[in-house]
Amino acid sequence: MNQLKTILLLGALSALVVAGGAALGPQWTWVALVIALGMNLFGWFFSDRLVLRMSGAREVSREEALELHRMVEELSMRAEIPKPRVYLIDAPHANAFATGRGPDRAAVAVTRGLLEILTPREVRGVLAHEIAHVANRDVLVATVAAGLATAVTHLAHVAAFAGLGGSRDGEEGSGGGGLLFLLLAPVGATLVQLGISRQREYLADAAGARISGDPLALASALEKLHRDAAEVPAQAEPATASLHIVNPFAGLGGLMALFSTHPPAEERIRRLRALALETGRPGPLVRGGAWRRPELG
Repeated sequence: MNQLKTILLLGALSALVVAGGAALGPQWTWVALVIALGMNLFGWFFSDRLVLRMSGAREVSREEALELHRMVEELSMRAEIPKPRVYLIDAPHANAFATGRGPDRAAVAVTRGLLEILTPREVRGVLAHEIAHVANRDVLVATVAAGLATAVTHLAHVAAFAGLGGSRDGEEGSGGGGLLFLLLAPVGATLVQLGISRQREYLADAAGARISGDPLALASALEKLHRDAAEVPAQAEPATASLHIVNPFAGLGGLMALFSTHPPAEERIRRLRALALETGRPGPLVRGGAWRRPELG
């Protein structure tokens, strides 16, 4: 059912792109269709490299971050996927994300701020959430959705500069249709993208909790991460916000809060605690030596 909902939502975004071309005029319909296909193909092939570069992430070896690699290894085996590459971001805000179009091309990244405020058990819960995204192929879906939503917004800007559907060669589009697209399409595209993002976050929370066997670890981590997001300014690109485990701009109010890429923190935590009661799994503590945070050069 989740996959069907995702397909329908992505289809709606693609339809908005094509509708934008039709609103501009007949000659724009095929251009818009090419844009929609191009954004999907670009997201498929280049999303992982683009997101990692935009975030300033650096891949770390097993020797540099032994504990992180061990956790990723163990959780990947539980999820029955290949081990993702491990990246670190030298930034004070606490966050994490996964990227890659499939399990064989995946990477997980965590910030320095996250490693500073979370315990090993909570870090493991966060990594399980990100590995769940990889196993469910949510990263590809979110990237394609973001690309299509961006294409809709750009077409709306073109509509504004083109006189809401008119053309200079005498072929007129629908002025009313162009105006309607200009006003409503960007908002509609954003709402569809948010629907996809929120759906995948709930799914990754539940799947990650089952992979780790420790729902309360992720619940505790989310509490700290949301509190940190409200206190520490984010150093992230708005275009990649939906990929992070918590909204990096959670501290901003007004419309930013209204159009959040993530479900309410309280609801996510409530569901995880309910899952812990349902499964009777308060969660194992991570055993081993002292937590040694990797150095960031």
